[in-house]
Amino acid sequence: MIILDCEQNSPEWFTARAGRPTASCFDQIITPKTGKASTQAQKYLYTLAGERIAGAKAETYTNAWMERGIEIEAEARDLFQMVNDVEVRQVGVVYPDEHKLFSCSPDGLMESEGLEIKCPAMHTHVGYLLAGTLPADYIPQVQGSMLITGFLHWNFVSYYPGLPPLILKVARDDIFCAKLKVALTSFCEELDQVEAKLREMAA
Repeated sequence: MIILDCEQNSPEWFTARAGRPTASCFDQIITPKTGKASTQAQKYLYTLAGERIAGAKAETYTNAWMERGIEIEAEARDLFQMVNDVEVRQVGVVYPDEHKLFSCSPDGLMESEGLEIKCPAMHTHVGYLLAGTLPADYIPQVQGSMLITGFLHWNFVSYYPGLPPLILKVARDDIFCAKLKVALTSFCEELDQVEAKLREMAA
């Protein structure tokens, strides 16, 4: 595991992630429940290939809820630390090894566990609370983060000010992680091939 200490959403952070699959987008490579290839995989692959040639991160969509989530993420992290009596280290990007083929950007790391925080709209948070389980949309991200770090547990927090938080400790799913590793290996190989073709066109 290689850790890049930088501020998330900084120019250095965007550069470190450009052209590489990242855990927050692993659901565009593999489906959460079946572990099969996602229908979004080709679009994501072409975007990453374009980033490699352009040398910059593609523009991404943000909305008011996403911006709000970034603002109150610190509150959620402080609450998690207090409830669990732990100290959470903030990091920028984590790679599995020196090849840096893919990465994750956890909302915090502890000695042998990670942290993912979501600050969704009120109705979404209430739905998460009532379900009491890791939302399916985030299975690839959470399991992918454990694949990258080698950790056996990852903490998931859904937070909305004024409402009870949802705090879950998720165990590593070795079967899903094995499928994800195969999918990532194939995806990265194809990504290299597309990049090579684009560079030939630009020559």
